[in-house]
Order: sequence, then structure tokens, then C-alpha cells
Amino acid sequence: MERLGYKFVKRLLDISLGSTLLLVSAPIFLIAAILIRLETPGNAFFIQKRIGLRGKPFRIIKLRGMFVDARQRFPDLYKYNNNYELNFFFHVKNDPRITKMGSFVRRTSIDELPNFINVVFGDMSLVGPRPEIPELVSLYGLHEKKYLSVKPGITCLSKCTGRDVLTKMETIKFDLDYIDRRSLFLDFQILWKTFVAVVLRRDVH
Repeated sequence: MERLGYKFVKRLLDISLGSTLLLVSAPIFLIAAILIRLETPGNAFFIQKRIGLRGKPFRIIKLRGMFVDARQRFPDLYKYNNNYELNFFFHVKNDPRITKMGSFVRRTSIDELPNFINVVFGDMSLVGPRPEIPELVSLYGLHEKKYLSVKPGITCLSKCTGRDVLTKMETIKFDLDYIDRRSLFLDFQILWKTFVAVVLRRDVH
């Protein structure tokens, strides 16, 4: 019953706070989208298949930070599919795939503001493990079922603790810890720490 009450209040928070943040942030990410489109050709929004609660796929909405043909230009940076130890960094320093505007929106976290659309529609929550791409979920092994047992979120323990300086395995460990200890109090702690990390631009390449 306690867990059911937590989920109910959490969803109310997602709808109310998520809708407010979407309205407030919309002018910001729409202006950023125009600048991204002026700098490089291609859709300014990045829409990608991710894996959500209980393995259900959905489309995440972000601002594009890379060249549209980044996978073709830099194929070596996508060779993490067979890394079963998950000891790689998903984002790298001086990433050649990132555009100038992409670097700005990533360092300021403006690229993730459209995620509030996913939160309002119920695919994501404000707090929860970041939604994974399909080809990496299969590498989670014994952690996969637990990781997919909660709704993915915009931010989580890994996001406000180390973000880009964590290996994929370290990220998973932080997020599994969140799943074990999740509560409204912890959610508010994470939201506050994420706000501070975003303002200080901490641990982001």
C-alpha cells in the first residue's frame, strides 16, 4: 500500500511540476532549436527509441547536440555493443560528434528540457534511471529486470553524482541504489542536487 501511495503521489508530481516546467522551459528550448537548425542542417529535435518501464519502448524527445550523420562520420565511437563489462564512458571529452550549439545546450542541460513532454505523457518521470537505448539494455545482464522495474526519469542519483565522469557500470550501480531506496524524500533530494549540478555545470562534457 505504501509503495502504491508513493507511485500515485509521484505521478501527480510529474503531471503538476512537469507541466509547469514544460511551459516555463518551452520558450528556451524552442529558441535553442532555431539556433541549432541555423548552425547545421537537419531536425533540431532528436527523437530516439528508448526502453521504458517493464521493457516498453517509447520515443524520447531531446534537442540535437550532434551532427545528423554522426554515426556515419565517427563509427568507432559507437562500438560499445559488445562491452559486457560496461566499463566505457557514454560521453567523451572533446567529442567530435558535438556541434558548437550542441556543446552549449549539453553543458547547460537545455538539450534535455523537451524531456518534460515525455514526463507529462507518462513515458518518463522527473526522477528515475535514464532511459536506455535498446542495444545497451541487452548488456545489463542480471541487472536488466530490476533496472526496467521503474519508470525512467530525467534525473537520478547517477545524474547528480557523477554524470559524464561515470562509466556505464558505475551509472547503473547508482541507479540500482536509487531503485532500492526510492522515496519522495529521496526524489526531492535528487531534484535539488540536480538543480545545483546544472547551475554549476558540474561533471558534464
